Amino acid sequence: MVLLLCATSCTVPLAPGYKILKESREVRFKAGPPPELQIRTSDTLLNTGLSDLAFIDVIFPDEKVYGRTNLHVEWNGHEVTPEKLSPELQQEHPDTLRLPCDPPWARREQRSLQIDYSFVAPVEQGSRITLAAANFHLGSRGWVPLPQPPDRVLAPYPERPPKTYYTVRVPDNFLILAAGAPAGRKKAGGETEYRFELRKDDLPAYIVAGRYSDSSARVASADQSDVSFWTLQPLQGNPTAAAQRIAAAWSALQKDFGPLDKNIPGPHIVESPELRARSGEENQSAAAAFPGGALVNSSALALGFQSDELTLEIDQALAHSWFGVEMYPAPNAAVGIGEGLPNYATIVVDEASGGEPARRRRIRQFLDAYETGVKQSAGTPNSEQSVITTMLYDPLPRRRIAAAKAALFFIALEDAYGEAPVRSGLAQVVALLRGKEVGFSDLRAALEQTTGKNLAEPFRVWLYSTGMPQGFRNRYAAEK
Repeated sequence: MVLLLCATSCTVPLAPGYKILKESREVRFKAGPPPELQIRTSDTLLNTGLSDLAFIDVIFPDEKVYGRTNLHVEWNGHEVTPEKLSPELQQEHPDTLRLPCDPPWARREQRSLQIDYSFVAPVEQGSRITLAAANFHLGSRGWVPLPQPPDRVLAPYPERPPKTYYTVRVPDNFLILAAGAPAGRKKAGGETEYRFELRKDDLPAYIVAGRYSDSSARVASADQSDVSFWTLQPLQGNPTAAAQRIAAAWSALQKDFGPLDKNIPGPHIVESPELRARSGEENQSAAAAFPGGALVNSSALALGFQSDELTLEIDQALAHSWFGVEMYPAPNAAVGIGEGLPNYATIVVDEASGGEPARRRRIRQFLDAYETGVKQSAGTPNSEQSVITTMLYDPLPRRRIAAAKAALFFIALEDAYGEAPVRSGLAQVVALLRGKEVGFSDLRAALEQTTGKNLAEPFRVWLYSTGMPQGFRNRYAAEK
């Protein structure tokens, strides 16, 4: 009976639905003023479901975050006006718009969908987007429209084609990094158009480009990748020592948590003056991840690559590529996983280069940050909450407390069950849940498999309660 049902489900649709036969993306940079990114997505869709469709819903890039404007949508070459969802649905899906199908989209019918829009003057210049007259970047999520399944039981997400092609057009004097395999380029009118091929197993599309000076540094060790520094002005001094530290961090992350992407030969450190610190303060150093490297703002570069503060920020940003791009955290794990795991990974990186003393030193720094944060926020609205209930919209001091504690939680697991089983479990999550939302239940299942232990108690104590276990505090107390 089960086999019959499975066989039937493979040939007969069980619900309304459609798939994407072809998809392509075009991105063009215009220096302005103001600087602008012009984007076009072109898809060929096939109605594969059991009924005609009167509309489809699409998640669009956030208007404020990306500065999205000039939205234009066409079905089969005919303009359609996107509609807002009903108020109750709009509250839960604020970036989703409804595209009416007039006439209704018949079963087995193919349709072309073209969407054009621009990004201008984004409000939040951070890990998702930075945009200026001489450089820009787009992260790996959020900037491309996402067609949604019809709102029915059993309706599948639209199946995507095995390959996607996208082009990026920039001035001839721009350097460019982008996801996927290079598939050609051509020059015209002072611009170069780069073409890339993305396969299903590749990381999502990202772009980093600008009028940069490339200061690549070769690393002597055969098991480490070379490092490139892209800056708006040539670097002063020899970057080899910094490159060796960054290459060692990259190597440690790949060794313990798996390779990132075959198309990424080595890490790039790229200057992005528009990047803002999460606190929103002006002239504060900041680093942000993109697959295959880290963006750093001018304040961070001014610290110098010999600075431990800059090294830590770069290590955290590189780790975000594993624990924020390869997989992305569920809303109730955005701080605990999205910030805690990259913090923990910096401890792993330090241990790889400096052994147990370096591991203890970095643990002590996170423990001090936790205790200082708890002390300073006691009795205020910023006081500690459990890791699992701390959200991205909470005050920054509270998020820092939770992120530090979450990093130490993974250290506590290592101490109790061994480094190798814990890191193996995390590597499995990265590999198996690539491109998917990950919560603490997913982490626990993987870690229980690799450690062979029931982890209900440590998860409860560390994630669902406030305070720091006294045994852990004693273990890593500052040496007298």
